[in-house]
Amino acid sequence: MAKSGKGSVGDPPVLTPWPKRPTRLAHAVVESLTDSIVSGAIPPGSTLPVEPELCETFGVSRITIREAVKSLEAKGLVRARQGSGTTVTPSEEWNLLDPVVLAATVQYDDELVVLDHLVGVRSALEAQMAAQAAELATDDDLREVGRLLDRLDEEIATPARFIETDVLFHDRIMQASRNRLGRSIIRTVHTQARSTFLYTGTPDGHACEQANAEHRRIVERLLARDAQGAAQAMTAHIEAAWSRRRIPHPPQPGLTG
Repeated sequence: MAKSGKGSVGDPPVLTPWPKRPTRLAHAVVESLTDSIVSGAIPPGSTLPVEPELCETFGVSRITIREAVKSLEAKGLVRARQGSGTTVTPSEEWNLLDPVVLAATVQYDDELVVLDHLVGVRSALEAQMAAQAAELATDDDLREVGRLLDRLDEEIATPARFIETDVLFHDRIMQASRNRLGRSIIRTVHTQARSTFLYTGTPDGHACEQANAEHRRIVERLLARDAQGAAQAMTAHIEAAWSRRRIPHPPQPGLTG
C-alpha cells in the first residue's frame, strides 16, 4: 500500500519544516505527520519524535502538538502511552474513512490495492442503493435522474464536464434510495479517490459514450421498478468503468509475461 524503502523502525524519522507557516496549525501538523506515516517515512512500530523536537520542527507550541497527536490517535495512526512515547500503528488499524488518512493512502497506493477495494465497496453499496431507488424513488426523483442522463448525452464530447455531471447522476440515484448512510460513505471515499489521476485516468469521448450507454441501462431498470435489474446494471457499470480507467500494474523486477 505504501511506497517501500521510505524508512525502517530503526531509522530516525525524517521530518521537513514548513517553508511557510500555515494558518490552521494543528490540522497542518496532522496532515504532515499523516503523510509521513502513510508514505512509510515513519513506519509502523516506530516512535514519533518527542514533543520538543516536534515543536521545533513545525514551529508550534506544545498545545498544538498535543492536539495533533490526539487527532492522529483518533484516526488510528498512532498509539500514545505514558512513559513509552507515541508509536505508529500497523496500517490495518488506520481509519480509511477519515478523509485525511484516505487521501494520503490513495496518494501512495502504487499498486492500486486500496483503489481496487474502494471500487469494490462502491460497487456493492451503489448497487444496493440502485435497488432501493427502484423501489422508493418518486416520479420527481426519476425525472431528475432522466434529466441528468440527457445532460450527459450532450456532454459526451466534453469529458471534463461529463465527469462532473456523472458524479451528480450517481449522487441523485443515491438520494432517491433514501439510504443516507450509504450515500455518506460513498461521498467520502469517492471524493478522495477522484482527487488522484490513478483513479480518474484520462477519459475520452469514446469512454464517455460507453459509460452513458451503461447509465441508460440503469435508468431503464429504475423506470421499470426492477430492483434486481437496477442493482445488476449499476454493478456492471461501475466495474466496467474502472476496468477502462485502471492503469495496469507496473512490471516487477525479474518478472515477465
